[in-house]
Amino acid sequence: MTTLTRRTLLQHTAAIVLTGVTQPLAAAVAPAEQNALAKTAYSALPLGEVRPAGWLARQLRIQADGMTGHLDEFWPDVGSNSGWLGGTGESWERGPYFLDGLLPLAYLLDDAVLKAKAKKFIDWTLEHQRPDGMIGPATNNDWWPRMVMLKALAQYHEVTGDARVLPAMTRYCHYQLSEMPQRPLQSWGKFRWQDEAYVVQWLYDRTHDPELLKLCALLQAQGCDWKGVFADFKYTEPTVRGLRKNGLEEQAMQSHGVNNSQALKVAAVQYRLSSDPAERSAFVRQMGALDKFHGMPNGMFSCDEHLGGLEPQHGTELCSVVETMYSLEIILAAFGEAAVADRIEKIAYNALPGTFTDDMWAHQYNQQSNQIQVGLLSKPWTTDGPESNLYGLEPHFGCCTANYHQGWPKLTASLWMKAPDDGLVAAIFAPCDLHTQVRGTAVHISEETEYPFRDTIAFTVKPQRTIAFPLSIRVPAWATGATLRINGTTAEDKLTPGTFVRLQRTWSSGDIVELTLPMQPRVSRWFNRSVAVERGPLLFSLDPGESWVKLRDRGLTADWQVYPKASWNYALDLNESNAASIAVAEAPIGPRPFAAADAGVRLKVPAKRLDTWRSEDGVAKAPPISPAVSANQPETLTFIPYGAAKLRVTAFPSLRS
Repeated sequence: MTTLTRRTLLQHTAAIVLTGVTQPLAAAVAPAEQNALAKTAYSALPLGEVRPAGWLARQLRIQADGMTGHLDEFWPDVGSNSGWLGGTGESWERGPYFLDGLLPLAYLLDDAVLKAKAKKFIDWTLEHQRPDGMIGPATNNDWWPRMVMLKALAQYHEVTGDARVLPAMTRYCHYQLSEMPQRPLQSWGKFRWQDEAYVVQWLYDRTHDPELLKLCALLQAQGCDWKGVFADFKYTEPTVRGLRKNGLEEQAMQSHGVNNSQALKVAAVQYRLSSDPAERSAFVRQMGALDKFHGMPNGMFSCDEHLGGLEPQHGTELCSVVETMYSLEIILAAFGEAAVADRIEKIAYNALPGTFTDDMWAHQYNQQSNQIQVGLLSKPWTTDGPESNLYGLEPHFGCCTANYHQGWPKLTASLWMKAPDDGLVAAIFAPCDLHTQVRGTAVHISEETEYPFRDTIAFTVKPQRTIAFPLSIRVPAWATGATLRINGTTAEDKLTPGTFVRLQRTWSSGDIVELTLPMQPRVSRWFNRSVAVERGPLLFSLDPGESWVKLRDRGLTADWQVYPKASWNYALDLNESNAASIAVAEAPIGPRPFAAADAGVRLKVPAKRLDTWRSEDGVAKAPPISPAVSANQPETLTFIPYGAAKLRVTAFPSLRS
């Protein structure tokens, strides 16, 4: 696979711009059957075939024991009076959002209590479908929340095989197809049409109902032309306030962060409809524009709540984090690009845990790469309010309270994929167990690792009988010098970073594949040529110490402000040539994998205080242009993983040599 960077600023992000058509996509472009959807490079596995293990299982249990597992007990919007349970309460997106994460979490953990909570929403939806096919509360007929419910129903069918689901989804789709000519998509549904089209394609793969293809075409025709938006991308500066007030609804929706996150799957959806390999280039253009004008060191783009520019004090909405992950998981399956998996890991192992408290009982609406204070801040948000970076129940707005639950479970389900030749693909790395069928044979693969904190991954292959099939394993773009051994013997002389290595062999029970991915510290460049420190898929930050102050109790949780205990304004004595000399200290992975106290990796970084870099109203100003000059004495700072630092500085000026 050929890779290049749009500019030096982005050279170490996983949105490395790709050119040329790689083998996985080329294989997928074979002529499709008449009226059929195009085949993708890989296919997602049904929910439940990948189960979490090791630190990932602990992280999902933290989520289940935290707000996800108890939100319905004290937050009315998803409680017993929800419109999606037949009540008179909130009847729009929050019930489906909550279910979209609760359901996969419940089944991945095989948690009977959580399953029962999820099934209440499923049963009410299926049992109260109208004779014409419409689903959901009668008090709200917006297409958008039903798009989310379809996602949840599809997951439920995958893990249970409930015979009610496919007919109910089909009846609803037929109803929508008949209604949309006179009641077209509008508002959020218009800009998020691709989320429904993806599920409708999933349904078509199982029923081959030609009416579903007509619905996909109508959704696309009435929905936002995201491909056109990025062919002539106008949102190159931080979004100004008041777009809606000034009647600029289209511009407000096109610059909305979560809309852009969900739109990242458009190329995959449209590719299946058209078989046009140019859709891959459209995705590259889309991701490249968001990175070039709004990219952040944590793998995300700024959107607080609209696109916010490159300065690292701008925020990123939590909904956008989990929706970007979900879109990229779909893109990964569609086009088979290793760089997309690199990007997913960067977001999942940095931005995702970085916006929660360690126990996942509180979250932020906006997180910042440079976040020196959490409080009632009027700056620097483009369009959000002063509670936006509080840790709490529903800071600023409750959409993230309902929606964030999908992040870890859907990542877990996407760790492995299947190739068209019945091969298995280790796409994203985390400890897990895969139980699937290959050519009629049960295959169990145990993936033992402490990645992303450690550099070694061991796959133990346990087929029910000896069987030949290809096993593809990703080699990240940063993993120069990676090695691969099978049963103790080197299997490949040289692994190419940024590709998948394909192992075609006959597998016997107990075969072990060991992958070692050297994690050399490195720097990447950001706004004003600031530097960020990375190692493997992890981004590292300075934690200035945290003083937590409760703002108010909120049912079973609370809202929190956080203040720094020590200085944060430094310039780093680092550049591309000396980053590899950073001292690395590893420690056991604690019970809370992304907690500062349990940080499994710490870096020692040389720096000097930079007195001219200051804050304003609790917000760090943009980093001064590098290289910077400081007359202060040299110091050695301790950096921890970004996701563990709830206050953090991530993008620093570098010192003049």
